[in-house]
Amino acid sequence: MAPSLPIYLDHHATTPCDARVVQAMLPFFTEKFGNAASRSHSFGYAAKSAVEHARTQLATLIGASPKEIVWTSGATESNNLAILGTARARRDRGRHVITVATEHQAVLDPVAQLGKEGFEVTVLGVDPDGRVRPEAIEAALRPDTVLVSVMAANNEIGTLQPIGAIGALCREHDVVFHTDAAQAVGKIPLDVKALHVDLLSASAHKLYGPKGVGALYVRRGRPWLRLEPILYGGGHERGLRSGTLPVPLIVGFGKAAVLGAEDLADDGIERVRALRDRLWEGLRTRIDGVTLNGGFEHRLPNNLNVSFRGVEAEALMMAIRDVACSSGSACTSATLEPSHVLRALGVDDEIAHTSIRFGIGRTNTPEEIDYTVDLLADKVPMLRAMNPLNEPGADGADLRAIRYDRSLS
Repeated sequence: MAPSLPIYLDHHATTPCDARVVQAMLPFFTEKFGNAASRSHSFGYAAKSAVEHARTQLATLIGASPKEIVWTSGATESNNLAILGTARARRDRGRHVITVATEHQAVLDPVAQLGKEGFEVTVLGVDPDGRVRPEAIEAALRPDTVLVSVMAANNEIGTLQPIGAIGALCREHDVVFHTDAAQAVGKIPLDVKALHVDLLSASAHKLYGPKGVGALYVRRGRPWLRLEPILYGGGHERGLRSGTLPVPLIVGFGKAAVLGAEDLADDGIERVRALRDRLWEGLRTRIDGVTLNGGFEHRLPNNLNVSFRGVEAEALMMAIRDVACSSGSACTSATLEPSHVLRALGVDDEIAHTSIRFGIGRTNTPEEIDYTVDLLADKVPMLRAMNPLNEPGADGADLRAIRYDRSLS
């Protein structure tokens, strides 16, 4: 049976809000609309109780204590609070920060801001699979290192970093360890205690929850961890994040965390992995010149980042409009420069410009995967035939020699 169109395979960008999450949220928009900071009446008590219940739900998913969960507006704010808040609070101890070249801009940009504030930043490279070696982290550590930030799972190529080994190194050297786990929470098992994580960023909309709410896990206990807030005005969330809490969104995040735990427990993630593997098997066996970006072993179960040699990613996405995916080369109309992640892997610009990221989700079906493979198997050869760089008997152009004119931006 033919699947319904369009097909959504861009679950790294965002996920649909699960209907069960929506149902959990609805009463807190209308009947239970109180402010969680209002303590003089039942409306406020009900809101506060719901917030604390959601705090427990998310904490349970990642092996934390409810008191270690701080609500934010999303993973970007969580990353900023973790990175800026830690470094500024420890500036008297040292001014050296370590991160990795393949991090999301929500990590790289606040780290760059620290550079403007007088911190020294070390940005480590990765191997061809996209992983940073723990030995490289250890070699980069210095007496004045105050923070290491390494994402749990890459948003483009799905690479899983060895955060347990990195966390143990940081704990041994009394260095704060932060991980951006926006893509990992609910997709792989996470236990912040076992992984020696001090700070962990999460976002609800990557987990079939609502947009606009995130969380930062902040370890309690010894060794003591102190953050300097980046928002002021009211002292909410233990003084770390001021602002009226979005109770409906927080309730939704809590429910999404429960559903994520169920996926991990009842083979829901393995079903998604099987669909991902089905997609990869179909592409590599039916289309020539297909390359997997990033290693296959240490990878998110729902991620596939593939380059189709000789086909520009933007042209291919136009040709398969019935399938929602994204350009793995992350080109913009202004610069046309390829992804910093693929460049860090050593992928040639020519190949990087042909990459597509597929993100499989819990609602996808085998029929949708098969339709996608059929569509690509039809469109890729057609686009190659239309590409003047692929003329038979011609050497073609070397895309690596092309220089992009930024004056047009």
